[in-house]
Amino acid sequence: MGRKVTLSTCSLNQWALDFDGNAERILKSIEIAKANGAKYRLGPELEICGYGCADHFYESDTLLHSFEVLKTLLESPTTQDIICDVGMPIMHHNVRYNCRVIFLNRKILLIRPKMLMANHGNYREMRWFSPWSRLRHVEEYFLPRMIQEVTGQDTVPFGDCVLSTKDTCIGTEICAELWNPNSPHIQMGLDGVEIFTNSSASHHELRKAHQRVDLIKSATTKSGGIYLYANQRGCDGDRLYYDGCAMVAINGDVVAHGAQFSLDEVEVITATLDLEDVRSYRGELCQPHKDGHNPCHRIKTDFSLSDPDDVYLPTHQPIHWPLHKPEEEISLGPACWLWDYLRRSGQSGFLLPLSGGVDSSSTACIVHCMCVLLCQAVEDGNIQVLKDVRHIVADEEYTPQSPKELCGRIFTTCYMASENSSQETCSRAQELAAQIGSTHMNINIDAAVKGILGIFSLVTGRWPQFRANGGGRRENLALQNIQARVRMVLAYLFAQLSLWARGKPGGLLVLGSANVDESLTGYFTKYDCSSADINPIGGISKTDLKSFLAYCAERFQFSALTGILAAPPTAELEPQTDGKLSQTDEADMGMTYSELSVIGRLRKISKCGPYSMFCKLIHIWRDVLSPTEVAQKVKHFFRMYSVNRHKMTTVTPSYHAESYSPDDNRFDLRPFLYNTRWSWQFRRIDQQVSQIPSAGAAGLDQRGSV
Repeated sequence: MGRKVTLSTCSLNQWALDFDGNAERILKSIEIAKANGAKYRLGPELEICGYGCADHFYESDTLLHSFEVLKTLLESPTTQDIICDVGMPIMHHNVRYNCRVIFLNRKILLIRPKMLMANHGNYREMRWFSPWSRLRHVEEYFLPRMIQEVTGQDTVPFGDCVLSTKDTCIGTEICAELWNPNSPHIQMGLDGVEIFTNSSASHHELRKAHQRVDLIKSATTKSGGIYLYANQRGCDGDRLYYDGCAMVAINGDVVAHGAQFSLDEVEVITATLDLEDVRSYRGELCQPHKDGHNPCHRIKTDFSLSDPDDVYLPTHQPIHWPLHKPEEEISLGPACWLWDYLRRSGQSGFLLPLSGGVDSSSTACIVHCMCVLLCQAVEDGNIQVLKDVRHIVADEEYTPQSPKELCGRIFTTCYMASENSSQETCSRAQELAAQIGSTHMNINIDAAVKGILGIFSLVTGRWPQFRANGGGRRENLALQNIQARVRMVLAYLFAQLSLWARGKPGGLLVLGSANVDESLTGYFTKYDCSSADINPIGGISKTDLKSFLAYCAERFQFSALTGILAAPPTAELEPQTDGKLSQTDEADMGMTYSELSVIGRLRKISKCGPYSMFCKLIHIWRDVLSPTEVAQKVKHFFRMYSVNRHKMTTVTPSYHAESYSPDDNRFDLRPFLYNTRWSWQFRRIDQQVSQIPSAGAAGLDQRGSV
């Protein structure tokens, strides 16, 4: 009796609206799956058109071209004799759905629309798609004429149904349905579905990967079963990086998995499993359904996933999956994202204003990590990576010799000094650039700053002064901002023309280096050198960046990072006082970076306004701050946040790595014009402070109540 099944799932680097490239990668994955003996191939969510089409989903062109690609897949000899499960948008009764199309030998077996939508955080699926809300209901879908001509079918089943082969039953979940408390796999498993598939477009966040693994292991621990997980990989057009992690699990154990981060555009994971292991596992767990149970609608097909002569076929056994540490994730995720952006943008490299501080040094190290990945991929025989590298450097004979040598080709750094800059930061930047291998420049901006101030003085008859020289607050801030903005202008000038000056073709992408905590408070100048083309660290906290630099110092032996980590963060925009720094970031912000991380998570993840944040922080910080001091911190944060919120409307597109990102363009949809007094909210905080005994923290009992 045939009982062993060989199944394939995959991670594909699809690109929104790249129908040619997407189709090529889908066919390549099917070809690999068949070569590995698989009878079922699963792909990522919306893989035909790309997940990130956004408002292009409204366009009839997107639907049309998706069906054209489907037609190509149906006609291809590659797709014969294997069940293919692909994702695309479909309009049914003039309603748009996010669907899986399952076909075999030029016949569509069923179309399964997504039932539970991802509609929070970075996801807006309800904007473009409707959920299929009719449980266990199946309708006829009338195929477009171009598909009818290939399949000979007028209609196919559309709705909440499962696929019944001659030897097993397969049920579909789509991405967010796995994360839902009422996941479809629960009822499908109780109704005898033995193989679950999940097609995802799940983005990377620091410390998130284990959640997927735990959910899938849990799904098959409770009632047994085989689980196939496919995911998008790469940057398909915006701030998100989809991190792969395709896997296969059975009865609570992962038996095969792919890479979380990789430059491979097509990765196929294949596993051979024994259906009898599922049946034995369920034998003592599952009970017959009570009356009133609504069974799954089964679509029968005359096809077997197993073979009668499979008795000697070895099956995959449970494996341990060592997940990356956060600092490793930073070295891999943003690096892969930068590579996708660079090779698809048509530019010839990156330019980074390198200040010698933690943030810009982290960005520089991420570029170096990208070059490490590229060199390793070339060494491993990745022809596509080598082709893309040669295209970027405009040399068809070039082969990178080392990450440092490659950095010299595609990475330019510059230290932009002013009269307020210190020799220490200049030296640190130069030393790190030398160790990384970037082409480095020292640029003095004083002439440009004085020229602009000269224009102002000519018009107004006045010359502003720094606070250290007797100027007021407005003058002091304006003089800082003009330095920062001049750096942005010069960064773009050198990005456009530095290769031209060296007799090389192309231009450079400008990299930003503002971290997530600075964005949260708006602690940067609008349109300064934080205004760049892309920012790989814009979703990463200062705390994590310091850990990442420590990791790089040890892994790559970058001794320059030791001094960078030890130096106090400063913008160096004000004159020094008696040879010492007159300005530090944390003093300017009125709180430490570690405090900001706590506040950021409470604001976004815990959804706290000023009053509820205060109520939580008086317990979290009870050992270090009195309630009055907590109140001052909370008020100060919300004033800074609301005064500077408008800066988020122009923030550089940043790699999304942190769940408390304040990016208003996609992730954090809050106003950018506030009543900065927060009069009602702050008054409630004051009332609460007045009710706490004067002993401060001692007035909070051990249970944390007031």
